[in-house]
Amino acid sequence: MKAGVPGRYQNTVAVLSTMHRKERVIKPVLEDGLGLKVGLALGLDTDQFGTFSRKIERTGSQLEAARAKIAAGFDCAPLARVGVASEGSFGPHPSIPFMPIARELILLVDRDTGLELTGHDVSLDTNFSHKIVSDVAGALAFAESVQFPGHGLIVIATDGDKPNPQHGLHKQIEDEAALTSAVQKIIEMCGTAFIEADMRAHRNPTRMAAIGRAAVDLVRRFNSRCPACECPGFDVIERIKGLPCSWCGEPTEVAKIEMLGCIHCGYRQERPVSGAKTAEPGQCAQCNP
Repeated sequence: MKAGVPGRYQNTVAVLSTMHRKERVIKPVLEDGLGLKVGLALGLDTDQFGTFSRKIERTGSQLEAARAKIAAGFDCAPLARVGVASEGSFGPHPSIPFMPIARELILLVDRDTGLELTGHDVSLDTNFSHKIVSDVAGALAFAESVQFPGHGLIVIATDGDKPNPQHGLHKQIEDEAALTSAVQKIIEMCGTAFIEADMRAHRNPTRMAAIGRAAVDLVRRFNSRCPACECPGFDVIERIKGLPCSWCGEPTEVAKIEMLGCIHCGYRQERPVSGAKTAEPGQCAQCNP
């Protein structure tokens, strides 16, 4: 192992920047998988970096938001060597109409070695959704569709067809009575109410599970070492298309080769994509135009 490159963090102190109970799924994974001793950035308000309710807009990317959280976490725990934070992003799928997609990123920063490593989870398993309603019945129907009360809800004032959290916002909605009260108040004020799934981790078990999977991916990437420099994070950086069609043999849009790369020294290595050696004709532009 090269000098300064950790093989495993044995009882190394790490600070986790969260106020939404993400330690439930991150702490055991990183302690078991990496040997870290994970504590919380006590008193840190991570809402300052952006809220799903839109009251505070996130500036920058997921990665930039996670970096900002870690920097604030180090301020809270100056003796911690490692900082950890996660950030989620939700929106429409880029290629499947009307389908939401969830992207979770977890970041680890080692300020002694300069290591910065991410883990990821991308999934269609999300209840991310919203609706403008004009009565309580519509709100209750929507609530059932997003698994309330096991999953939380947010009710926001409307300005035309847009949510306006500065005008009215209800987040601590635990049951049907609280939901009914919040919706009635907003409708009396605005005529309609914007209601959406609460994507905060402690109010969304589906999202919490995805954060746990991202933590597992972070451990996997930490244990994937570069053959050249032995640093963590040697992983797939590109997939090259061209797997041949099983009927005509022409290249398809299906990945044929994975390119692995090192985030530290730049070493690269190709490997065939595991699985089938040919693509189905339905994925071929020649056989299925």
